[in-house]
Amino acid sequence: MGVDIKDVEHIAKLARLELTDAEKATYQHQLDAILGYMKQLDEADTSGVEPMAHVLGIENVMREDEPRPFEGRDAILNNLPEREYDLAKVRKVL
Repeated sequence: MGVDIKDVEHIAKLARLELTDAEKATYQHQLDAILGYMKQLDEADTSGVEPMAHVLGIENVMREDEPRPFEGRDAILNNLPEREYDLAKVRKVL
């Protein structure tokens, strides 16, 4: 599977780029090399490799989402420009 000039022109049109003939030839060669590297990766045996989301094995360290009391509630509500009961009153957005 090779990249031809028509493919480069199509990609340039999608990206709204104006390319010279020399740039088209350069990009054709570069895209063809990139796809060649991808083909090499496709040939690698990955049957024993488990899928992963991150190469470093980082795990989520966030706390559990549990409700808890908040002592600054009245201070926040007192700073609102308009409020109704214990709710912020805002204009309707359409």
